[in-house]
This record gives sequence, C-alpha cells and structure tokens, in this order.
Amino acid sequence: MAEFLTGFKRTDMCGTLRAKDAGRVVTVMGFVQKYRNLGALIFIDLRDRTGIVQLAIKNTDPFYEKAASIRNEYVVAARGTVAPREGTNANASMDTGEIEILVSEIRILSEAAVTPFFITDNCNANETLRLTYRYLDLRRPFLQKLLMLRDKATRAARNYLAENGFLEIETPMLGKSTPEGARDYLVPSRIRQGAFYALPQSPQLYKQLLMIAGMDRYYQVARCFRDEDLRANRQPEFTQIDIEMSFVDSEEDVMEIAEGLIKRVFFECKGINFTEKFRRMTYQEAMRRFGSDKPDTRFGLELNDLSDALGKCGFAPFSDAVNAGGGIGCITYPSGAAKFTRKDADFFSEFVKDYGAKGVFSAYLKEDAAPAFFKHLTDAEITALMGVAGAQTGDAVFIIADKKKENVLNALGALRLHLAKKTGLIDESKYDILWVKDFPLFEYNEEDKRYYAMHHPFTSPKNEDLQFIKTDPGRVRAKAYDLVINGQEAGGGSIRIHSGEVQRLMFEALGMSEEDIKARFGFFIEAFRYGTPPHGGLAFGLDRLVMLLSGDDNIKDVIAFPKVQNASCLMTGAPDFVEEKQLNELGLKT
Repeated sequence: MAEFLTGFKRTDMCGTLRAKDAGRVVTVMGFVQKYRNLGALIFIDLRDRTGIVQLAIKNTDPFYEKAASIRNEYVVAARGTVAPREGTNANASMDTGEIEILVSEIRILSEAAVTPFFITDNCNANETLRLTYRYLDLRRPFLQKLLMLRDKATRAARNYLAENGFLEIETPMLGKSTPEGARDYLVPSRIRQGAFYALPQSPQLYKQLLMIAGMDRYYQVARCFRDEDLRANRQPEFTQIDIEMSFVDSEEDVMEIAEGLIKRVFFECKGINFTEKFRRMTYQEAMRRFGSDKPDTRFGLELNDLSDALGKCGFAPFSDAVNAGGGIGCITYPSGAAKFTRKDADFFSEFVKDYGAKGVFSAYLKEDAAPAFFKHLTDAEITALMGVAGAQTGDAVFIIADKKKENVLNALGALRLHLAKKTGLIDESKYDILWVKDFPLFEYNEEDKRYYAMHHPFTSPKNEDLQFIKTDPGRVRAKAYDLVINGQEAGGGSIRIHSGEVQRLMFEALGMSEEDIKARFGFFIEAFRYGTPPHGGLAFGLDRLVMLLSGDDNIKDVIAFPKVQNASCLMTGAPDFVEEKQLNELGLKT
C-alpha cells in the first residue's frame, strides 16, 4: 500500500547534490531509474527533473525488505546522509557521481506497473507508442530539458519586454471568424444556435485595438489555432510571443526591439552574445540569391540567372521558357561531377516537381564527356553558361527552366537545401540570423484570379508604393519583416495600416465588397473613426524558437502534449465523438 509524506519535506532536488554537501542530512524524492540488489547492499538511482542521485541501503537497515521490493518508476521519498563515493565507486559520468545518500528512512509513495518502454534518453520505442504514453515519455531527461529550456526562453522574453515598457495583456480565445488565410477552428454557440465562435489564428485585431485603446506597448504569450496541413515544424495549436507598439512608422523601430529580445533569449538560454546587428536582406535579394524568403545562408550554392545567356539559344526547353515570360536558373556545386550519379540526377528531377518545376538538367562537367544537352548549344552559349554559373571542369551544374519564374526560384531554392543537407555542407553548430524585409504586399492566385494579402490585410504598404495599390497591386511592397534563423522563419510582423481610408483601399484590392467589409471587419473599421496611432508589431513562434535553440528538428519535442500529422492527440484520443445530448443542446447534427 502506498505510504504518505507525513513528516517528510523535500530539502534538495536529486541532481543538485555535490561533494560539498557531504555530511548533510537530506530528503529527496523522485522516480526510480534503476535498482541493483547486491545482497549486502541495495543501490537505487533516484531521478527527478534535475538529474539522478544514488541511494544506498544496507541489509542491516530495518527497511531493507521494503527497499528490496522497489522496482523501476516507483515513486520514492528517502532521507539520509550525503556521503562521498571513494575511488572506483565514484561515477564521473554522473553530475552527482562523487556522492551517494546513505538512507536512514525510505517511503514508497506509489508503485508502478512495468512501463511500455524503458524511460531513458536512448529509448528505441517508436514515436506513436511514446506519444500514446506521453506522460511517461516526458519523464525522459532529454524532453524535460527541452521543456525547461522553453520555460527559460519564455521568462527571458517576458523580462526583456517588461523592462522595455510592454504590458502583458490577455486577449479572447473565443472570437469572430474573419476568413482570410488559414482555416479557423470553430466553436458552436449553445445560446445562439447556428452561430459560431472562432479560436484565434493570432491576436491580430485585438492587439491593434489595444493600440487604439491607448495601451501603447502590449505583449502576450498567446495561444493560437490554425486548421491547416501539418509538417514537422507546425502544429494546429501553437504559441506566439506576440508584441505590438504604438507611435512607430518605421520597420526598424519594431525590428530593433524584436532583435533585442532575440539577443536576450540567446544569451540567457545559450550563453551566446550577439554583438553585431543582424543583417538585413530584401525579399527580392533573398529570392534571387537563394530561391527562398527564409534563406539559410550558412552555406553557398547561390542561384544564378541564365535567362539572358541562354534565352535565345536553339534548345527549346530553354528558349520556350524565356519566351513565355519565365526564366532559366542554376546552382553550381563545386567538384560535384564526381560526387553525383545519374541516379541522383533522376531523383533531383522528381524532387523539384513538388515545387512546380518539370525537372532538372544535371550537367556533370567531366573532362572526357560533355552533358547531352550541350550539343544543342553553340560554343559561345556554353561559354556564357559557364561564365554566369561560375563553373569549371569537375563541377556539377543543376539547371531549371520554366515558364513561371517563381517555379524556377522555388525549385532551385528547395534543391539547394536538399543538396546541402545530403552532402553535409551545413554547419549545424552555427546560428545564422538575418532579417528579410520589403515583401510584396499582395500575391496573385492564378486559380482564383485575384490578389491575396501576402501576410495579412492589415499590413501597411510602403509610403512610396501606395499610389499603385489600385492600378498595379503586384508592384506594391509591404512594411513587413521576417526574422530568419537557420533557414526557418522564427517570427514576422509589419507596420500596420492606421488610416481608415488606406484600410478600405486594402480591402477593396482584395476584392471585398462593402457588405463583406462590414460583415467581417465592421467593428474594426468603426474603431478607426476614433483616432488610431501609427503602430506595428511582430510575433515570434515560441515552439519553433525553442526548437531552434535546442538544435532539435522536431517541434513535437518542445511541446508538452503535441498533436500528430492528422491533428489528433494519441494520448487522449482527441478529437472524439460527443453524446447526442450535447449536439442537441448546440442545435447540431452530424
């Protein structure tokens, strides 16, 4: 039967005891990592979130039989004297390996069944099993350290923002659906049957309304929800460090505050002191050089534009692409001719199809054999290709031609990353941080034949581009900025529209009628009538930021209870069916 703590009070965490504590009487509590019964002695490794300490029980102790019944994962409390472990008894691989606790009293607080997998960092159980028993998985030191890192990063951010005059203010979880972007998670109303709340995709409108309310500087560690397809670094519910500030009109005003926050987090969590200002790169430069608006610049393999060099050649796949308004681009891999095979070339052609391109022309520049398509080019065109590509004999050149320039850039950008990861070009120990700014305000959707906001419809256009919002929306740049860490978007934001007139122009450019505007955003537009300070903000994805800080590549590892690919929870079985009575109360049928 389980015992109680009556009279026991923990004095120390298991992993904090050291040689300096020798002679102290301590009380520790935790889970049994393992036990060893040597007859004359029983050794128990007791674990809590700070680490492991060894307990020693002699066969002359009155509680020896009780200790002999203890098994892995039992919850135990023990009182005893800290003693040094001499000579070969010391364990240099443990932080507490210089000492042990000579137990004077022990209590079994809870027994444990045999666990479905062994609680250790090198556990070989598959992810499905571990997520089904997530509460056991979270006992592993690796995951506990990640959650402690998350706590540390969150506290560093909170402290920094408080020091800089920001107020932590909560915004509603039950709000109005304003369809624009990802799908909402909807919550039916029992009182007003047929009507629905929406869980927030972000606190965007509320934080702008807080600026109108005169709160000046706001932040929130905000829970957000998006019903979208999942990837390794995305979850249906996630957390943002969300900030907004009034009386700013320059992107740099917000970027400076946000940059300081990231520097504080890295210093406190990793001991890394970034003294230089983070680099700035325009969207156009990022796409031109790296084929991505979140470029990983820890390695080279930059893109080259071959459109001028080969656009008028006699090779139809190249000339047709340029004549149709598209382009030709390439990546040169130094000394790659001997590194890659024909099988690799076939794979690369299949790989880029996911990014809109039809294939890759892989040119392995060997001494004794020219690439097959070179026979369609003149010597001058081959020389021009080599010159623009910066290629020489022994290199591999990967060329993509397409009737859409964005397909060329997107496919080459993805191939560039794949090549770097495949061949170990990336220094994973390095942090590469930069800002990307001057994004297009709109992106055109060919299927819908209309413009969408690239970020969201409250992003301010550049002052000098406002004149084109009606006549040439594709030309308008946004006062928007993203912070990119190691090729991943860690956060992003913008200066917001603070003019009711400009906000209406934005809505109209997105094809919204007066009725649409009033139905979706009437309360927001109404607020603009009563005075709106210039304002801007940014949100960092906390889950992704902690993942990057940890060097891990799976976002589920930094979330206590994550969802899987189909947005379900393996542990609880959510989402699940509900009783007919509950549906009737909501006026719903399935």
